[in-house]
Amino acid sequence: MLPAEYAQFTRALAEEGQQPQAAFKALQALTEGLVGVKLFTIMVRDSVLGVSQRIFSNMPDAYPVSGTKPANQTHWSKLVIDQKQTFIANDIDAVAAVFDDFELIQSLGCESVINVPIIIDGDVIGTINCLHQAGYYTPERVAASDALKLPGAACLLLNRIVNGAH
Repeated sequence: MLPAEYAQFTRALAEEGQQPQAAFKALQALTEGLVGVKLFTIMVRDSVLGVSQRIFSNMPDAYPVSGTKPANQTHWSKLVIDQKQTFIANDIDAVAAVFDDFELIQSLGCESVINVPIIIDGDVIGTINCLHQAGYYTPERVAASDALKLPGAACLLLNRIVNGAH
């Protein structure tokens, strides 16, 4: 049985106007229902230009939608981009090993993260980023995050259609 948030997401995706923001907000609600999240962001990736961009944030004061940033080869990128696997860190030390902004993350009450890759035609076109308190992302929650991949793909493809992005 699918959660009520899935039906809400489907309706939001079909709504005319206010796109892709309506779909992004519905994806956030679906994520809260399936996995749980304090800080929720969506990033898109341009593999040709080698840049990423945040296109949605539920905490825009701390993590605003912003311009592009270059992709760097790290343990994170090897796992998420090259191997197309979800990244999991469940304590602030593991977060700090990958993210330079770990102090800001911690100040928001977050010490764990999962980054879910969204894959279309063999290419990671973006990630759904979920952050919460330390130890929050149990194996069961990480497994549940797989259910976000198809709705995430719909959102990123909708973003391409609406904004003419690649």
